[in-house]
Amino acid sequence: MNDSPTASPAPSAPPVHAAPRADVDAYTARVNADIARFLRAQEDVVGAISGRATELVLSIQGLVRGGKRLRPQFAYWGFVGAGGDPDSDVIVRAGAALELFQAAALIHDDVIDRSDTRRGQPSVHRRFEAIHAARGWHRDGRHFGEAAAILAGDLCLSYSEQLFGSIQPVPPAARAVFDAMRTQVMAGQFLDVLEEAAGPSDGPAGAVERARTVLRYKSAKYSTENPMLLGGALAGAAPELLRAYSRFALPLGEAFQLRDDVLGVFGDPAETGKPAGDDLREGKRTELVAHALRLADPDDRGFIERRLGADDLTDAEVVRMCDALRGCGALEETEASIRGLSDRAFSALAELPVDGDVLRAVRALGVAAVTRRA
Repeated sequence: MNDSPTASPAPSAPPVHAAPRADVDAYTARVNADIARFLRAQEDVVGAISGRATELVLSIQGLVRGGKRLRPQFAYWGFVGAGGDPDSDVIVRAGAALELFQAAALIHDDVIDRSDTRRGQPSVHRRFEAIHAARGWHRDGRHFGEAAAILAGDLCLSYSEQLFGSIQPVPPAARAVFDAMRTQVMAGQFLDVLEEAAGPSDGPAGAVERARTVLRYKSAKYSTENPMLLGGALAGAAPELLRAYSRFALPLGEAFQLRDDVLGVFGDPAETGKPAGDDLREGKRTELVAHALRLADPDDRGFIERRLGADDLTDAEVVRMCDALRGCGALEETEASIRGLSDRAFSALAELPVDGDVLRAVRALGVAAVTRRA
């Protein structure tokens, strides 16, 4: 008889789900096909109202042909990592819904920011403005373009919900993620508009914190965290796994958006599809700008406060502003934040209880997100 004390059982590790046949390229092709089929059908629906109104759907089609399908890919790996069938139609439909939500956000964001281009093409409101000019219509073409784009964005948002609602049954946890995502983006977008409107009146104190709040809710959460949570919830992921997804995906999303902010000022137009210094012309009070307001000397700080987003901002002033952002250390601070957030994300990724193939795929996707040039 063994008289030694009985050892306590070791805590069991979280289950690791296998990822058979996971093929993100095939998945992305299926998402593209689903979006194309859906929008073709909507052409007929809208065309039955009036052939003239189909231009709304055509503008959405033109926008969604581009893009990296980043959000569907994070949803896919969240789904597969939680044991979902890679061949399931559910995650395809969810990916299509995410892309149409993204398109709606871009259409409205471009109107708000008065952006001329998107993905190297005219933004949707500029597209409608050009139609107005080409056909010699009456009254203000710019107003028509903005009004039509708002309606196209609203329609696209409706389509996103229509696609997501076609998943039956939708697990309550997945519905909660999808609903929260929409509220977060709208609130974050409003805070972005508010920050620009308040301008210098709020002062540099707290500017970095305010910019990070905008970044988190306007973009970061819906770019990486919410798609991954949505995929996991659709596969029935346990709360512990969803929390682990968040520990990885939220800092990654923040690093991703900070990279976008850097590209919005210093990116190559040939790669980004937007003019150099575009964010400065639009007056975006990003974290990059917030660091400059904290670090720049009084002359440069005053210049940035006076001229950021000015309607008559010149190319020479854009160059001066870029030089100030570099010279005062704002760019360096932002790059340091990207590195720190990326390190947090990838440390958390290493602890995810998912299949090794999923880990490798998500790591590659994350690296591409924070090191991209467009």
